Order: sequence, then C-alpha cells, then structure tokens
Amino acid sequence: MNDSIPAAIRHLPDEAATEALGRELSLILAPGDVVCLEGGLGAGKTTLARALIRALTGQPGLDVPSPTFAIAQVYEDGPFPVAHFDFYRIDTAAEAEEAGFGEALDRSVTLVEWPERAGALPPDRVHIALSIDGDGRTATLRAAGACSARFARLMARRAFLEAHAWGSAQRNAIPGDASPRRYERLRGPGGHAALLMDMPAQADGPPVRHGLPYSRIAHLAEDSSAVVAVNRELKRRGFSAPEVLAFDIEAGLVLLEDFGTQSFNAMLRAGCDLTEPFTAAVELLATMAAQEWPASAPAPGRRDHPIAPYDLDALMIEAELLIDWFVPAFGPELSQRDRKGYRTAWAAALRQVASPPHPVWVLRDFHVDNLFWLPERDRLARVGLIDTQDCVLGHSAYDLVSMLQDARVDIAEATASDNLDLYCKLRRTHEPDFDDQRFRAAYAILGAQRAAKILGIFVRLSRRDGKPAYLRHLPRVARLFRANLCHPALSDVRAWFEGVFPPDRVVAVADNHA
Repeated sequence: MNDSIPAAIRHLPDEAATEALGRELSLILAPGDVVCLEGGLGAGKTTLARALIRALTGQPGLDVPSPTFAIAQVYEDGPFPVAHFDFYRIDTAAEAEEAGFGEALDRSVTLVEWPERAGALPPDRVHIALSIDGDGRTATLRAAGACSARFARLMARRAFLEAHAWGSAQRNAIPGDASPRRYERLRGPGGHAALLMDMPAQADGPPVRHGLPYSRIAHLAEDSSAVVAVNRELKRRGFSAPEVLAFDIEAGLVLLEDFGTQSFNAMLRAGCDLTEPFTAAVELLATMAAQEWPASAPAPGRRDHPIAPYDLDALMIEAELLIDWFVPAFGPELSQRDRKGYRTAWAAALRQVASPPHPVWVLRDFHVDNLFWLPERDRLARVGLIDTQDCVLGHSAYDLVSMLQDARVDIAEATASDNLDLYCKLRRTHEPDFDDQRFRAAYAILGAQRAAKILGIFVRLSRRDGKPAYLRHLPRVARLFRANLCHPALSDVRAWFEGVFPPDRVVAVADNHA
C-alpha cells in the first residue's frame, strides 16, 4: 500500500450515501484496477459493489446479485468488463484462481469482497474498508499503484465541489478525447447543472527543437487559466463560451456552465437537419474575422494570459507529425534528404498563412463535437463553443477548415462546399477588399496542414498511447489530405509526396490500417 496518499474517511449515513460513493469511485477506475472491499458481514460491501457495477456498466437498473454462492459474476455489456468476486466461502488463493480471478485481472475492473483470501494482489488497486457506525457506515479509502494519482485527483475534485456547494451533486463522467482533461456532468439539487473540468497543469516534455518542448512550440495550454481567460473574453464579446462559475487554477479545477448534450455531432447522429446550425457557425466565424483580437486576455490572479501567434514554427512542427509517426508506421524509410525536402516544401506553403495581416483568435478545435446548438439564444450566441484553451492568433481560415473538414465525422462534400461559399460571401459583403482566391488557397493549405498533423497524431495515439480506435479515422483524414494537395498553392508539397509517398498510397495505407 502506498502510504504517501492519505486515507480518506467518509461517513455514509444511509444506503443512498453508500451508492453515491460507488458512483463517485467509478469515475477513476480502468481495466486492470482492483477494488478491495473489506469489512465484516453486513458492513455494506455488496451495496457499494452493486452501485459501482451499475455505474461502470452505464446501466443504473442492472440486476446485480451477490456472488456469495456463485463466487464470481462478470458483466460484459459496458465499455469494459467488470468482474465481481466474493471469496467468503473459499480458503485458499488456489480456489480464487479456479474461480477465474487471475484471468479477470488484466481485462476487467475487478471488485473483490474478502480480498485477504485472494492471495497476492496486483499493484493497482483501491482499498475500501467499511464498518458499521450507528445506523450508517464509515468508509476508509486508500489507493495503491497507478490508482494513487487518480484517487488523489478524485479527492481534490470532491474538496473543490464541496467548497463551492456542489458536494452533494450527482456526478457522471463525460467520455473524453485524447487530451489529459477530464470532465464530469453535475446535477445539483433543484436540477441545477454544471460541468467540472479537471485540467491539471502539464509538465513540459523533452526538448525537441531550439531547447523547447513540443507543447511550447505548438503553443498548447499549460494550465486551466487559459480556459478562464479565453472564455471570459469570448463571453464579453457576445459569443457563447461556457460561463466560468468557480475555479482553482493551482488545483487545475474549473466549474463551467453546462451547454447540455445537443452538440452538432449529436444532432448529426440523430439525423437532424444542420443547415441552420452550420449557417450560424459560419456567420460566427465571419463575424470573428471582422473583429480586432488582442494578444492576451486577463487571467485570474496572475498576469494576462498570452494568446500566442499561430506562427511558422507552430504550423511546421504540427505538419511534421506526419513524417514523425504516420510515415515511419506505414510508408517508406525517409532519408535526411527526404525529411529536409519535406520541411522545405511545407515552409514555402505555410509562409503564405503564418503571418496574416489581420489575425483572429483561432480556437483550433472548432468541430462538431465542440459546437453546441443553443436555439433559445440570440444570433451568434446560438452556437456554444467549448475546448477553447489552445486558442492562438492566426489565420481566419483555420477554424472553418476544422468544422468543414472534420477528422472524426463525415461532413458531406456539398455541405462543406456550400458553407465555404457562404463564408466567402459574408466576408465579401462586409469587406470590399476581401480576396476570395487568396482565402481559398489558405483554406487548402491549412486543410492539408491540419490533415498531416492529425494523421500523425492518430498514429501516435495508437502506437505510443495504446489507443488504436483512432486508426479508424485515418481513411477520412487521408482523403481530405489528398483533396487539399490538389490546390496550386500546395504544388511543392504535392511534388514531394508524388516523389516519396504518393497521395494515393497515403489513402491506400490508411484504408488498410483503419
């Protein structure tokens, strides 16, 4: 047991409190974790296990019988298996093994009542000791191994919520993306809703260029102050970024307005007509392009948060993710000459967009998962904007590309074309000197750059981070990449690919490895 993580003691006055503890613990558990449920008969172990299993499987009404006589129950219908063992009736570790305990450990979240009879336990575990306390129960919680850090974050989140009168809220995890941020949807008394964002400060990675880590060169947010600063400025200008309800920057915790579940992507999946939402989003981007945007925004309790320029170094290091990850995985072995040629070709293209004469705030994640439809609001405020933390000052075409060339969702070609035309029409209406052809060139350049970056990121997520599910998106992104390369503004980049790794082959290997 890791004694560096203090034990947490929780008084559970009734069964509802025990069930709430189970739901809360489910927020940090992952396959390979073991939950050791300790305590005498009647201490509440099975009640806690039942709540945990229902939360982990996402089935609040699931029938969860006690495994006292069966010894083991396995639940396969959730996002990952959950195994529940009760070793009250066994005497040796060999009997636990015969019941399937060892087999369950690697692939499941494993709950164990009477864990002292299981023999050696794996290192990543949570211990919950329950004891009868009058009419209620007392739970003493400790964590070990990889669970320790997650348990500590869970306790920090609870302390933050209690400090801001949300301690009794019902909490549900929101499925995350590839980032280290984690979100919970909160439902408080009276139906009040909010989101809890857990965004701990990120340590710098190893230096990759000019003595700087990738995150500094690409201008990625270092802590949650970015969210507070950017959201407040967007709201001040009349855009719908989530209102910041409370924050603790040092702890990396922010309480945010909840826009609900009607994201553009949810509407697409439901078969809704997105003509009006897409039009509103295009109007929003055209309006942003007409405004002057600052190079910083007031941040809480510190100097202003800088809005870094989306400069050539940032654009280049992102484009190079393709030759750092995608090409080594699926393409030819690159010589130093090939790599130099790749950089030279991209630099020539990206210089056309790296220092626009009228830079705007670029949110970088302006896509259907991060756009919410709020039809009860007025005009531009009908589009809710989340994931604003990596905002930079850059070319106005980038966020339009993000929405119309989505990496994870199919956007119909006609929809993308019509909305690109609408955007250019809106810009021409209000800006007589708007250069349509130059903007469309920038749109293609940034579309290709973004696709190159994402092809690299998705392979990195699979190979380095053990998340192969992202590979299923490779064909879509490869086709977007190939289409963008047809623009004359990318002739040097296209020539490099034709000579080293032809675009049709990029698509073919993406299809084969999806």
